[in-house]
Amino acid sequence: MSSAKDVQGPRARGPEAAPGSGPELPARDRGADPEPPPPGGVLWSLSGDIRALLMLPAALTLQVAHPAVGAGVDEHSVFRTDPWGRGERSLRSLQLWVYGGEQAAEEGRRLRVLHRTIQGTDTRGRRYHALTPANYAWVHATGFPVYQHAARYLIRPMTPAQERALYAEWLQVGRILGIHDRDMPQTIEEFWPYWKKMLAEEIEATTVVRELVDVHQPVPPPDRGPWPLRIVLRALWPVLLPPLARFRRFVTIGLMPPDARAAVGLPWSAAQEKRLRRMCAVLRVVVPVLPERLRYLPRARAARAAWAAEARRNG
Repeated sequence: MSSAKDVQGPRARGPEAAPGSGPELPARDRGADPEPPPPGGVLWSLSGDIRALLMLPAALTLQVAHPAVGAGVDEHSVFRTDPWGRGERSLRSLQLWVYGGEQAAEEGRRLRVLHRTIQGTDTRGRRYHALTPANYAWVHATGFPVYQHAARYLIRPMTPAQERALYAEWLQVGRILGIHDRDMPQTIEEFWPYWKKMLAEEIEATTVVRELVDVHQPVPPPDRGPWPLRIVLRALWPVLLPPLARFRRFVTIGLMPPDARAAVGLPWSAAQEKRLRRMCAVLRVVVPVLPERLRYLPRARAARAAWAAEARRNG
């Protein structure tokens, strides 16, 4: 987005702008890899914290609320047949964008190659391509408002300076993904009009959204981890799945920004809000006193340790 007056959001170029192999990377990215978010920044503290796992379902659900993104996932994703593998790969990718160092840009390129052949017709009869800038940029855009909103509950409200730092770092993630600066709002002041316009004109309760918040949707038992644990989970899965499905729906809707929740048409009551606040109050007390090995995800923990060690050597 070039100016605050332009509230059209990322340029809505059609599939003809992304034939076959998808749009090319910007010349900037072909010459030198974009830098990942800085060590010690807001994202370093936020996205590797185990509480961020509770934020991800809201962001993923918002992504597929876009008709084109929802159609692409509906038609091309393995999230129904391999939900645990799909989730594991998504989390690994996200962690690489932030903590991967030189691997961050490599992961961004891998994702673009992966999405080159994803195209079709969305729920409104429009042709789509996964790498059409407006579509790909929306997937990226959902992260900032969800982080900003969910942090108020799970960690603490951000100061205006922290929000601006988070947005600047999230723009760096967008560049890692190969998105042009012109296809991303460049400031918070430009972001919110784009966000409101997308909620008003594009976002809807797609088939995939409805499945993600459906407590009766069948989900196979986990197929990862030590085999004794997998055997136990498989045996207990008929008992464990219903409460887990209800909890997934609860945090998905509860940690979604209220305006987005309303745009998608997801119900949320005052009683649910009270329960969410109680749960998050407990997590705000418990998680910060956990040992580092329990508080942060493995890749985040390793990156933080390496950064601290380098700081000690240089200090």
